[in-house]
Amino acid sequence: MTSLLPISRRRLLQAGTAAAGSVALAGAPAFAQSASRALRIGNQKGILSLLKARGTLEQRLAPLGVKVSWTEFTAGPVQLEALNVGSIDFGDVGEAPPIFAQAAGAPLAYVAATVPRPASEAVLVPKDSPIRSVADLKGKRVAYNKGSNVHYFLVKLLEKNGLAYGDVQSVFLPPADARAAFEKGSIDAWVIWDPFLASAEKTLGGRILADATGVVGNRAYYFSSLPYAEKNRDITKVLIEEISRIDSWGAANRDAFSGELAAIWGLPKPVVDTTFARVQFGTGPITRAILAEQQQIADTFHALMLIPKPIRVQEAAVSGLA
Repeated sequence: MTSLLPISRRRLLQAGTAAAGSVALAGAPAFAQSASRALRIGNQKGILSLLKARGTLEQRLAPLGVKVSWTEFTAGPVQLEALNVGSIDFGDVGEAPPIFAQAAGAPLAYVAATVPRPASEAVLVPKDSPIRSVADLKGKRVAYNKGSNVHYFLVKLLEKNGLAYGDVQSVFLPPADARAAFEKGSIDAWVIWDPFLASAEKTLGGRILADATGVVGNRAYYFSSLPYAEKNRDITKVLIEEISRIDSWGAANRDAFSGELAAIWGLPKPVVDTTFARVQFGTGPITRAILAEQQQIADTFHALMLIPKPIRVQEAAVSGLA
């Protein structure tokens, strides 16, 4: 595998936490702040952005004496790095990052999951690219964020089309760098999720080669740390209720939902319209069946030696699982 413009995990973590203006002190107990009534949320561009902007979570948690703070990240792996060093207590992430995090020893807890959203991630190629099928990716430079949801999607997409993971040249890039490489023509394809996907379609003329429909489910997950989730069940309960409330409102008011997020994200509304035209709304509790889906991902990554040891996803479940 090759790597273009490599970005170290330390640099990524620093970039994510700089937005909040603070990082956990070296040598401090990882969850010292979690013992107080504090909730530090790491979010990507999604429903949590709207929850932050509306301020309803802070209103509901105020009677519990909970202080809420926010940090925005560009991808799930960096969020989970922040969880591992004790910088955040809660976040949103795709399917694959929790697998890598658990394999690295992070004290991860799954607390909720969305319905599958397979159309929200895809392989994108330039509009005039000679690549017309997944089979054409053999030997090509394919960029994606290592350890993210699209990592697993690419593995299974190649497998479904008779290719091995090693048949493509993997170029590990976070979304901003991958977009730049895509625009310059220094990669042949980009595996990416919304709204980055929709933005590249609308502004760069990218063409979807294949999305995840019929390949992987592409659920999103809400996570915490096991110590925090076990000790602060009242906080996580309110959090999931507020997320579900926005989720339900978005399903019934897609245009207004899109407009509100377009303003928050600073993106053209047509880009956000495209993003949410293919989103399936719905958030629910973690179940054993959902964790079994995650176990399949973990087993796949271990077989490919992408994680150093086998893991039991069940160990990342909060007690009382349905």
